[in-house]
Amino acid sequence: MAVETKFVVVRKGEEKMTFASKKEADAYDKMLDMAEAFTDWLLQSDLQMDEVQAENLGLYLAEQKDAVQHILRTSKLPDAGSAQPAAENADKAESEEASGGKKIRAVKAA
Repeated sequence: MAVETKFVVVRKGEEKMTFASKKEADAYDKMLDMAEAFTDWLLQSDLQMDEVQAENLGLYLAEQKDAVQHILRTSKLPDAGSAQPAAENADKAESEEASGGKKIRAVKAA
């Protein structure tokens, strides 16, 4: 019998995602915190949008954090394959190293 450790991100009593490493779970939880902050900020603005639109946009901005930071720093769009994929590749490489070369993937919680 194999024993597996799983890290579950829970928000407001609801399971959001399950991860094989604490680092990945913490990164996802931090991204959700950022999305919530973006959502609150958007809802406080004078923009005409409902809560669902604000949540979707907040989540998108949090997921695209590296591109947003690049645009804020340089006032230019990131190169078409360098900003986000580079960060994802680094995370994947770290995950594979930590698990002894095995690929780890997140799965949506039921």
